[in-house]
Amino acid sequence: MLEQEPIGRLIAATRRRIKQALGRRLRRQGLSPQQFGVLVNLDEAPGPTVRALASRLHMDEPTASRIVAGLVRRRLVHMKSDPSDRRKRCLGLTAGGSGVAEALRPVAQEVRSAVEAGFSTAEKDALRRMLIRVMDNMERLEQELEAKVVGARRES
Repeated sequence: MLEQEPIGRLIAATRRRIKQALGRRLRRQGLSPQQFGVLVNLDEAPGPTVRALASRLHMDEPTASRIVAGLVRRRLVHMKSDPSDRRKRCLGLTAGGSGVAEALRPVAQEVRSAVEAGFSTAEKDALRRMLIRVMDNMERLEQELEAKVVGARRES
């Protein structure tokens, strides 16, 4: 029966389950799973632009920008001009954001460990490759739709 389950449905259910587990652990901090992702990523790799952060988190730039703006309002994240290119704005954690991120490290580790529990290194590598392929497939599907939309506009 499980072999017949659509892969997309399983991926969506997995995503929901991870968000639920994170949500329960984040209630005390008043953070969403997306805010958690931004804070953890800035803790692990400080200094990205919003574009680079969005790419790392596999989300669109407007969504990343909204999440960052909320964290800036909460004074957990700051934006500074890049010394090598003043047009770029780099993200970092404020002192308060660093404290929150420090408290979130065990949560990140706990959830990551739970997600990967029981998988061998080879299985984790294979799963990563397959999930990247699914994301690439969805990107291709969206590009095909965009091409059809543009083509229909030209014809009309």
